[in-house]
Amino acid sequence: MNQMSSDIEKEPLSRQQKKSKETKARIFHAAKTILQKQGYDQLSIKNICDEAGVSNGSFYHHFKTKDDLLSYYIEEQPSINPDLLDTPEDADEAKIGIIHVYLNYAQYCRELGVEFMSNYYTPRNQALNPTIRTERPYPILTVENYLRKAIDAGIIAPKISLDEICTDIRMLVIGNVFEWCLHNGETDFEGNIRRSIGHYLDGIF
Repeated sequence: MNQMSSDIEKEPLSRQQKKSKETKARIFHAAKTILQKQGYDQLSIKNICDEAGVSNGSFYHHFKTKDDLLSYYIEEQPSINPDLLDTPEDADEAKIGIIHVYLNYAQYCRELGVEFMSNYYTPRNQALNPTIRTERPYPILTVENYLRKAIDAGIIAPKISLDEICTDIRMLVIGNVFEWCLHNGETDFEGNIRRSIGHYLDGIF
């Protein structure tokens, strides 16, 4: 009977969590629509709330700022098989793992579309600032943790610091996204990522 009571007590929380997730998704979808159709300059909290059909209070319940909302999009990227990012056996496997993370990210960029990504990658979007962004599962954080495991295990010995590597990779990826957007999606996005990151990693370990 206690177990039954416990199960009943959990049901409202489960429904509440589901509703919260749906609201967050609706707010993000509204922001995505505005970015795609009107651009970053029109991405105000008022416009987002109007588009999503939610109150300002609901927005701030889920997100601290507009840029915090934009950083939320990264949580929805395709998941990566954890086995592919286990401690690598050697440097070559480490390189393959890192490249895989960004090929996964390229797939997500394609799903969101050129319009969204070209408006997302603007200097005005502080969600891109690595010094202030929230601790969401950004690809570069995944790579940083992966590389740290490999370094600590003595599998790789990079010529430069981990912070420098992460900064360099982040800039390479931003450049590849920008190039893809600049050509309206008509570039070998995945091939460019594989080549540029691969050549870079070949030079440091």
